[in-house]
Amino acid sequence: MMKTFLSLLCVALFGPALADAADDKKPAGPLWLDPAIAAEQDADFRQIGEYVTAIDHKEARQGVRVAGLGGGQFLVSTYMGGLPGAGWDGSDAAFEVMAVTEVEEKTGDGELLMRVVRESPTLGKKAPEGAVVLFAGEENDKVKGEIKDGSLWAGSQTTGEYGNFHLHVEFRLPYKPQTPLSSQDRGNSGLYLQNRYEVQVLDTFGLVFDRELLEPVLELKSDPKQWCGCLYKFKAADVPMSLPPLTWQTYDIDFTAPTFDAAGEKTANARITVVHNGVKIHDDVELPKGTGAGGTRPEVARGPILFQGHGNPTAFRNVWLIEK
Repeated sequence: MMKTFLSLLCVALFGPALADAADDKKPAGPLWLDPAIAAEQDADFRQIGEYVTAIDHKEARQGVRVAGLGGGQFLVSTYMGGLPGAGWDGSDAAFEVMAVTEVEEKTGDGELLMRVVRESPTLGKKAPEGAVVLFAGEENDKVKGEIKDGSLWAGSQTTGEYGNFHLHVEFRLPYKPQTPLSSQDRGNSGLYLQNRYEVQVLDTFGLVFDRELLEPVLELKSDPKQWCGCLYKFKAADVPMSLPPLTWQTYDIDFTAPTFDAAGEKTANARITVVHNGVKIHDDVELPKGTGAGGTRPEVARGPILFQGHGNPTAFRNVWLIEK
């Protein structure tokens, strides 16, 4: 039987299901936009993150994610072989809801618990020569929307329209611990390519795209195909690569627009490849139409990019693309 993170913590287990913390349509409790302030003001935030374990070098390495549920409760996810994107092969994941009272770096059983702070390998990547710099920290004529504190905020969009491109974007989700994990109000935004195809942006750190694994311990508030990294309501990501809230994350996207003949009839579907925090989560996926609400709009050869506004203060920075 796989040893879980339970043996590494002083814990008190809670019941198998969480009660509703809030109406999904309304913000619940406080939120933070700055990790330093969150760490100072919220004790739970200091526990949230990723860990790895090694047990006397005899058992396979484990990856552990501790995600905040608010009120001193956490979803603790254990992955045999390592963290998602760093050793985990997609099997043998276990989930428990706990109250974490103390995280120790070493227990008396020869078990090591080490915090890991991962950073996307493309974080801060500079726009190459010839790229269209959409946002580099200041107001410009390539985007319209709210610009504050060096970030472009959800609800903005490009002023230009684009067809085939490689897109780099960095985003940071707010910390909203009182909003249920998996709720569509937990930092909800999205990259709407051509205003039709959405790559979801949401705080779903600690979740995997498998209802059967999660539902025994957590009441899900939305469909897994609506979670971070997903092609909204169309396809779940291949790997759950979300990092903790208030961490700068990256999407590196290759998008091929649909093509049309002289009569306006579509001759080829759009295609997309998405790399999330350095790990490929969609590989040349065909998009027969737009996703979510975008599926109700006629497809086009060129269109704007929207940083979807959905009532949440999600920040974007270092946004650039290379047209193909």
